[in-house]
Amino acid sequence: MQIDYIEFTSPDLDQTKAFFTRAFGWDFNDYGPEYQEIAGAGLSGGIAAGAARAPLVILRTVDLEAALAQVTEAGGEITAPIFDFPGGRRFHFREPGGTEMAVWSDVAP
Repeated sequence: MQIDYIEFTSPDLDQTKAFFTRAFGWDFNDYGPEYQEIAGAGLSGGIAAGAARAPLVILRTVDLEAALAQVTEAGGEITAPIFDFPGGRRFHFREPGGTEMAVWSDVAP
């Protein structure tokens, strides 16, 4: 699997979006009041509404169930089981060092 996406959170999407636009020249695709997709940053990403936390690194796979099994077998703690979202499905996990990450797929089960 490879890193495919990075997701930030912000309690004020408008301020965060304006900052990234002014500071880095990034553009955005508006997915409503809860989510902005980052465009033009070199790596796909987004900003979700919510309390600020460390950025979420998201890996991509074609077989989400196999990835879930691999993560679990390697000692990862599943923090959010597989769920649907617009564009695909994903799950979240915490690796043994404490970093939360996610794996996603746009391939239907």
